[in-house]
Amino acid sequence: MELTLRTQPRYRAELALIFICFIWGSTFVVVKGAINQVSPLLFLAFRFVLATAVLGLTMRGVTGGIYQTKPILAGGALAGAFLFLGYVLQTVGLKYTTPSKSAFLTGLSIVMVPVFAAVFERKPPGPSEVFGIALASAGMALMTLHRDSLTIERGDLLTIGCAAAFAVQILLVGHLAPKLGFQALAVTQIAVAALLSLATFWWVETPSIRWTAGLLAALVLTGVFATALAFTVQAWAQQYTTPTRVALIFASEPLFAWVTSFVAFGETLSRRSTLGAALILAGILAVELKRGPRRGSEFPAEAQADHSRRLDRHG
Repeated sequence: MELTLRTQPRYRAELALIFICFIWGSTFVVVKGAINQVSPLLFLAFRFVLATAVLGLTMRGVTGGIYQTKPILAGGALAGAFLFLGYVLQTVGLKYTTPSKSAFLTGLSIVMVPVFAAVFERKPPGPSEVFGIALASAGMALMTLHRDSLTIERGDLLTIGCAAAFAVQILLVGHLAPKLGFQALAVTQIAVAALLSLATFWWVETPSIRWTAGLLAALVLTGVFATALAFTVQAWAQQYTTPTRVALIFASEPLFAWVTSFVAFGETLSRRSTLGAALILAGILAVELKRGPRRGSEFPAEAQADHSRRLDRHG
């Protein structure tokens, strides 16, 4: 009975993360089409403003006291800055690469999470991390390097930078959500991303927009579901599981993206790109499936305390 009570919240959290991976994976095709009708940073501004408005209306009891709490403002601002950076690099990169390729390169964040965690904790990567990084790097080279020029295209390089930003954001949310509360953190980081979008789109790019039904649908999908809902779910789920387990689950996002791209555009990967994608996923799994602590020790300390209180109430 004890094991069931301790593990059920983790399973629910990880199932919820798989669901938002499906949402995120499906948005690569949607965003690819939307940025043909609107400049990238203006699209992000609309997306994050809409998400902030939705969360502000649905979490009015939470948002009222956020501005009085410095740790929430500071933590949310930091997470929001990396969230904004990741989406800027990913959205601009989509102008110069395909949806499935963008998704697989974004998946490199899953390898980067344990590496960055090791750096922050001042511990060198273990053998599985080194092996996984080597596999993922080889896969990235196959997907991005051309045989003739051996150069990486602009969209690929931007998307790799996006992966690094998202890796930091995952670590920040895992560290901050149990301490600050997932609702306050979700609202604050998205609001900061909205402010950064509004502050930059008008001078970093030449704003342009052509309103269509497809663009409106893309804004609703990305703003409401892929941002407001998804990042609230992520912040909630990371109270009950670790960043490395979150990173493993996020490995499914490129698969959802490829399926969506195949259904929408009939896009297929070349043999070279397919091998590269397989190596990236193999590197991800090599890093995340290493033997580690089990059962109760997989929970963050704050979540363990919460589960202990619940167990005491159940006798």
